Amino acid sequence: MVFPARLEIVPLAKPPCAAVEVPGSKSITNRALVLAALSRTEAGVTLHDALRSEDTEVMIEALRQLGFSLQVDWDRDSIHITRPPGACVIPAAAADLFVANSGTTMRFLTAMVCLGQGRYRLDGVPRMRERPIEDLLAGLRQLGVQATCERGNGCPPVVVEANGLGGGLVEIKGDVSSQFLSGLLMATPLAQGNVTIRWRGPHVSWPYVEMTAAMMRQFGAVVEPPLENSFRVPAPQTFGRSAYAIEPDASAASYFFGAAAITGGRVTVRDIPEQSLQGDVGFVDVLADMGCRVERCSSGVTVHGRPLRGIDVDMNAISDTVMTLAAVACFAEGPTTIRNVGHIRHKETDRLAALATELRKVGAAVEEFADGLTITPRPLHGAVIDTYNDHRMAMSMALIGLKVPGIVINNPGCVAKTYPGFFDDLERLR
Repeated sequence: MVFPARLEIVPLAKPPCAAVEVPGSKSITNRALVLAALSRTEAGVTLHDALRSEDTEVMIEALRQLGFSLQVDWDRDSIHITRPPGACVIPAAAADLFVANSGTTMRFLTAMVCLGQGRYRLDGVPRMRERPIEDLLAGLRQLGVQATCERGNGCPPVVVEANGLGGGLVEIKGDVSSQFLSGLLMATPLAQGNVTIRWRGPHVSWPYVEMTAAMMRQFGAVVEPPLENSFRVPAPQTFGRSAYAIEPDASAASYFFGAAAITGGRVTVRDIPEQSLQGDVGFVDVLADMGCRVERCSSGVTVHGRPLRGIDVDMNAISDTVMTLAAVACFAEGPTTIRNVGHIRHKETDRLAALATELRKVGAAVEEFADGLTITPRPLHGAVIDTYNDHRMAMSMALIGLKVPGIVINNPGCVAKTYPGFFDDLERLR
């Protein structure tokens, strides 16, 4: 897909009344790829409704380098994964993996390759070299792994000298990224002995950890229910299934729910399960608090836009939707305060600083503090929006352009990281 260097968003002529389909969840697709690769299903595992994006293609290529066979059919959004007969848990004894700016690929594979026998190096783009990973490596070292940051600064490149993953107790901090705990969880069923993972202090984005544990159980792995601040995973164990269907992406759906809120329209996102694995479905409850009407049924979720009021909200559990809410907040009556999301400063960009800068460009008043923002609506106007190569910045700020003329998105192609067809789907609201 070819993107222009910049893209002007044309305001909608009238509030939309539309139903859209968003692609498969990136978070679920990358977890399913790891769990399928670790499965002991003789004929392999087929993933249905998988997401095609930069992040998932990076994961696919890395798994191939690790010796797994992946047959990809993007016409059917399916991926079939097998391991060579008689191969070790990680078939390749060495690999130099490039993960671009995919945090899930970096964190999940760093833990996964510890199950191998050999030397593995993981690196990414310059921004990935600024994203923290030392807390995960410290946990892996407690299980007998030689895992280090090549530059000694707590960030990638990472080098793992693997000889299997030992059992025992591992303590890990949970206040930087939920992906550390998720990566550990998915690797531990194939450890050499039972593993207890204990986290210290507050834990960010907890629904993503719950998603990981739920998916592991769906693949047949045993993960004991968490007790206080720890998980216990019996090991070694064997698990697997022949096929797995991936839900539509709730984070991607948030942009269309936000569009309904901003424009006063009605938008349905089809096929999101009533009992979704994804915590980001909770974004619609935040919109309801702001005044929208929300309907849930077996065919999907619908948001009806209504006059919006500002709110004060802790978004730690659904932090991937902070940027969507920030765009919506510009159209509310009164200020909106978003709290307890300091960890999103370590994403594709410092999302709090970037949001403050770009929202001020369009006329909103923004107070930035250590772990959040207060957004006070003001008369809005057009501006050229810098995206910082962050897919969520591009998609969120595009929503403002549905109401405000003159919004131009620089580097719109950054949406390919998780949602290449986003702008085409946004056009379907017309």
